Amino acid sequence: MKQISILGCGWLGLPLAKSLLEKEFSINGSTTSVEKIAVLEKAGISSFQINLFEDRIEGNLDLFLSNSQIFIIDIPPKLRGDFKENFVTKIQNVIPFIEKSSVDKVIFVSSTSVYSDDNSIITEETKPNSDTESGRQLLEAEHLLQSNSNFQTTIVRFGGLIGDDRHPIKFLAGRKNIENPEGPINLIHQVDCIGIIETIIGLRQAQSDILNWNKVFNAVTPYHPTRKEYYTQKAIELNLPLPEFDESKISIGKTILSDKVASVLNYEFKKKNL
Repeated sequence: MKQISILGCGWLGLPLAKSLLEKEFSINGSTTSVEKIAVLEKAGISSFQINLFEDRIEGNLDLFLSNSQIFIIDIPPKLRGDFKENFVTKIQNVIPFIEKSSVDKVIFVSSTSVYSDDNSIITEETKPNSDTESGRQLLEAEHLLQSNSNFQTTIVRFGGLIGDDRHPIKFLAGRKNIENPEGPINLIHQVDCIGIIETIIGLRQAQSDILNWNKVFNAVTPYHPTRKEYYTQKAIELNLPLPEFDESKISIGKTILSDKVASVLNYEFKKKNL
């Protein structure tokens, strides 16, 4: 039985862990919350309370990685509000533990925020030039991991994450003066996030899994209506107050292409119209 360690069993990491368990993987999962330990254990996940800080790591990271061949890092930078962390340093602190462990493959969950909003069409060959601190730190963390020759790292840059319990229209409904009405959406459903990660691991294809490593994949559903079109229609479908958009300024955004997910991974999106 192959073992996988997932750092960050949150909104995506926990259902991913459950899906991998169903496919007979052994899973080590981490949480920062003592209350969530019981949730992980109930799901059949070997649970670890691990907290990463800029100057230290709390928790037994050696044991967490022990006997795992694959390590999935799914923790976002915390850069909102008054607290601003150095996410890059946190990832830097983890790398020596990966180097001395049994892990030889890493999947790093990143974001399309590494690309700037300049109204262009984005592929994996587009040079990232983020206009946010979060995007800049994610990009630097990507480079740290992929430049390390002790393990192979594949980067997955997800678009905006949605799911049955999570959709931006619930925040936007009834709001006024929303910017960038003509900007395209770049979203992906939780089901496809899990499907793409599992395909990288090699669960859903016959080709050699060596083709999936040391790669970068943009992962966004190939469906790009404008923000105004999409969120207005979603509000109507869910019987929510309509959002109102600011049409007085030129819209900015980007269109993220995920062609490589299809051509390299041979993956077909399950939730195409979101």
